[in-house]
Amino acid sequence: QLQAFGGGLVQPGGSLRLSCAASGLTSANYVIGWFRQAPGKEREGVSCIMRHGESTYYIDSVKGRFTLSRDNARNTAYLQMNSLKPEDTAIYFCAVRDGYRCYDQPNDFNYWGQGTEVTVSS
Repeated sequence: QLQAFGGGLVQPGGSLRLSCAASGLTSANYVIGWFRQAPGKEREGVSCIMRHGESTYYIDSVKGRFTLSRDNARNTAYLQMNSLKPEDTAIYFCAVRDGYRCYDQPNDFNYWGQGTEVTVSS
């Protein structure tokens, strides 16, 4: 089970930290991905983090602004989002995939959280 939370309404230039808490997983070897889906658009991969903290960012516009980290003791991942822009507005989902490698496609992930809404607007 995955629970994503931390979304909300923020002004342009503001920050949010999203959390993804995992429970009930049968293996400790998994990667955590964050995806987002804006209205009328397909779900896209934002970032992914491997077990030992190596992270990858798939959207050029978030590089340098978003930071993904994880706390394995808490089975939780954190997506720190700074300098938010209106185009970051979307529902953000976290997902887990068993194994060691990160992927950027939703179909590559086994378990999904319910999503948390992020709105960047003045």
